[in-house]
Amino acid sequence: MLTRYAVVLWLLASLFLLRVLGQILVASLQVTWLPPMAQWHSGLMPYPMLLPAQVLILMVMMKIGRDFSRGEGFFVRPRRLLGRPLVWFSVLYAASMVLRYVVTMALHPERRWFGGTIPIIFHWVLAGYLFVLGRYHLRHQAAR
Repeated sequence: MLTRYAVVLWLLASLFLLRVLGQILVASLQVTWLPPMAQWHSGLMPYPMLLPAQVLILMVMMKIGRDFSRGEGFFVRPRRLLGRPLVWFSVLYAASMVLRYVVTMALHPERRWFGGTIPIIFHWVLAGYLFVLGRYHLRHQAAR
């Protein structure tokens, strides 16, 4: 059972890592085979502050993935009090990104369907990660 959770968590963390690496390539090396920086970065947080935050998120994701891969550690010990808030937050987080997408497309019809959606898509990845982690804690606390 832990193996399935570990695989999904590592997959989602890898997707987020690819997003961070893509953004670094565009921001620092100005690679032309990836979408321009305006597609990767919404500008809500200055990139010099965003990158360290993303690295910190990746470090936490890697610690969680490591715990699940080993089958032991802080993040594997079932905690119902952690699971329920994570699931609710992840659902609200994903829903807010749906709303963000709808508003963005309404205000910027020239972006339809995928213009400027890289940040939104990867917020869904993060919401999915939190949902999977929360579901693990809910299900395994009940089984305990």
